[in-house]
Amino acid sequence: MPSNMIAIIGDLNPANRSHLATNEAIRHSSAALDSKVESRWISTPELAEPGGLDRLTGVSGLWIAPASPYKSMEGAMLAIRMARDRGIPLLGTCGGFQHIILEYARNVLGIADAQHEETEPNGSRLVISRLSCSLVGRTMAIRLQPRSLVARAYERTTVQEMYYCNFGVNPDYVGTLRSGRLRIVGSDDEGVVRAVELEAHSFFVGTLFLPQLGSTPAEPHPLVSAFLRACLRECVSRKTAPA
Repeated sequence: MPSNMIAIIGDLNPANRSHLATNEAIRHSSAALDSKVESRWISTPELAEPGGLDRLTGVSGLWIAPASPYKSMEGAMLAIRMARDRGIPLLGTCGGFQHIILEYARNVLGIADAQHEETEPNGSRLVISRLSCSLVGRTMAIRLQPRSLVARAYERTTVQEMYYCNFGVNPDYVGTLRSGRLRIVGSDDEGVVRAVELEAHSFFVGTLFLPQLGSTPAEPHPLVSAFLRACLRECVSRKTAPA
């Protein structure tokens, strides 16, 4: 696998606008950074196979793609846990954000039966639940926590971003989420969770919104560029590490 390789974890659909935008956003930021960063989609069922995580050997970063439910939730969650445990840069958008929350709830916060309402509508511990109002196609303001990694990437604390989702963090579990190191760093005007990042990690960010939809060749998205810079640092660190 090439050294500057980002694995996009998801079930690629060429007709999905957000999937195409993910590829394009990586190209935009790669060109702006004057660094060759390649990307490869890896389907979630591949990762759930015995030895499936070996497909991620040598990657510089993981992007947990939008458009869930995934064909294999297990595959997506294994990739997220691997990035969290090993310090691999990770960006999760929309469905990726939702599954970052779910993985953290299950494996760190001790909510072993945490569920996603999209796949378990009758689940008793719906950490991810249906939004009271769909955000599909909406652009909304997000307030970022000063000095957070995300705010530093944008170089400001108020941004406008587009959504394409129907599910988010269940308000009943926000207090529990705040008890861990997965910090809430972005909220809407009503305080609803829109972005998270993991403390003491090189880059571990989830956004309910889709930054890739706002990227253009002339103006690569700052959050995607920050993610790629973290991936490039990971690549350099791996090359210079003692054998």
